[in-house]
Amino acid sequence: MTILVVIAVVAPLAVLVTALADDITKLAGGITRVLEQGPSAPPNWVRGLPIVGESVAVYWENLTDDAPAFIIELKRLTGPVTDIAVAGGAAFGTGLLELGLSIFITFFLFLHGRRMISFMRQISERVAGPRAKRLLTIIGMTVKGVVYGMIGTALAQGLLAGIGFWIAGVPQSLLLGCLTFALSFVPAGPPFLWGPVALWLLLQGSVGWGIFIALWGLLLVSSIDNFLRPYLLNQNSNLPVLLGLFGLIGGVLAFGLIGLFLGPALLAVAYNLFLEWAAAQTKDRIQSASPIPASDQHLESSR
Repeated sequence: MTILVVIAVVAPLAVLVTALADDITKLAGGITRVLEQGPSAPPNWVRGLPIVGESVAVYWENLTDDAPAFIIELKRLTGPVTDIAVAGGAAFGTGLLELGLSIFITFFLFLHGRRMISFMRQISERVAGPRAKRLLTIIGMTVKGVVYGMIGTALAQGLLAGIGFWIAGVPQSLLLGCLTFALSFVPAGPPFLWGPVALWLLLQGSVGWGIFIALWGLLLVSSIDNFLRPYLLNQNSNLPVLLGLFGLIGGVLAFGLIGLFLGPALLAVAYNLFLEWAAAQTKDRIQSASPIPASDQHLESSR
């Protein structure tokens, strides 16, 4: 089972890393060529961009005619780009570490899962008494609901991205859709895939399709996460939409990447346990406040 988890999680990630490595190599070669030969004239499609096309084309032509100004502008942009790359690499490394730890822990959960469940039942029965079984059932259903909500959202984003890539005629649209599914578990992950695809289409001269992918990704692929994930969390774990959103944001801020799952799960468990406790307290108060039937009073007096 652990091997299946590794294949399902690591295989798409390995493909993504390989593709990114190839793109970085091409980008480095392109930067070296530009530094040696200077920037080329802007393509015709740049001037055809709506609203900003003419301004961008004029700015590009000025840099082409003035090499020193181009070098100064390039150096000015190098600092922020380097900072973003370093921060992205650090976040990616942290995500890989958390992923490795998760798979490592998953192995032992599959290996000793039954004994751990029995042990947890014994502890909960000592702490909660006769309500332990009910509380454990609530916790299990809540965690499953959170998992189903996360996976359902990722499937929807991957499917929408794949459909958009297929409509635009992007090669390997099925593979790109699967990679979008994997990136959907990362905060703001899908734009790191459909964004470069839109840019690639623009550079290929397909301005219309590039704009289409950018709008498709922005309005559908990335936006659906904002309401579908909280909705699925509400449907599967009885967690209100607003609390689900707070759980996602707070989990990411507190725990990082793993907080995407841990935040909503902990909040949903706490919320459902609170509802169970409140219902039990209300039931106890009603029972204690209800009058004793006459037959029971007669029995008490006869004793």
